[in-house]
Amino acid sequence: MNARKSLSFIDQFSELAGDYSRYRPGYPQALFEYLASIAPVKDLAWDCGTGNGQAALALARFFRRVIATDASREQIANAFLHPKVDYRVETAESTSIDRGSVDLVTVGTAAHWFDFDHFYAEVRRVCKPRALLAVWGYHLPQTAPGVDCLLERYYRETLDGYWDERLRYLDERYQTLPFPFEELQPPEIDMLVDWDLNMLIGFLASWSATPKFIAANGVHPLELVIEDLRAAWGVDDQVRRLRFPMHMRVGIISHDDD
Repeated sequence: MNARKSLSFIDQFSELAGDYSRYRPGYPQALFEYLASIAPVKDLAWDCGTGNGQAALALARFFRRVIATDASREQIANAFLHPKVDYRVETAESTSIDRGSVDLVTVGTAAHWFDFDHFYAEVRRVCKPRALLAVWGYHLPQTAPGVDCLLERYYRETLDGYWDERLRYLDERYQTLPFPFEELQPPEIDMLVDWDLNMLIGFLASWSATPKFIAANGVHPLELVIEDLRAAWGVDDQVRRLRFPMHMRVGIISHDDD
């Protein structure tokens, strides 16, 4: 793929946004095996902010039922169907889930967008005593020093000022996320993907800061770094292993935590 083709690929941002899930790393099986191993009962899991249902489908392997909610009607309309997954267009803070029915609540890379107080109140309402809440996110991938350095610069310098203020929670590895529960210590789990440069570009183009940068500057931010990125990557169709460190908080739901 030559430079002209790379820039042409970047120009298809609207296409990339419409195929968001294609350019996102998948959550590893080890994550759901761990959550299933610590859940006190495996009757009902609630996957909140489910997006296209990636985590909900994985949970369905271990739980009798899964309720998957998202505030986006479009996301739910395009979610992966499964007979054990009940998709609902609902906010994190107010759901139709029965009181005291949930054994595990999961939130994959979405908790930083929620109204914490109201979401945690809803978690307490729907959860059984001693049920679990697991929230996780991930940050910049790691692959090779030259590429890693460029990604860090792109994130912190090129897109500086275009990130939503709440992205700081991901930047701080969820350690500053308000989390008023008795915590467990989860294992270190990473997401591993094998991507070529096209996939990495799609991932970067899907970042939420991208449309804000374009609106303000009239140019796609990747055009400012694409040649350096191509040089650091090597041959464009070369496949590299990328490691996304995951940052997770797991808490036990006690109705006395207030």
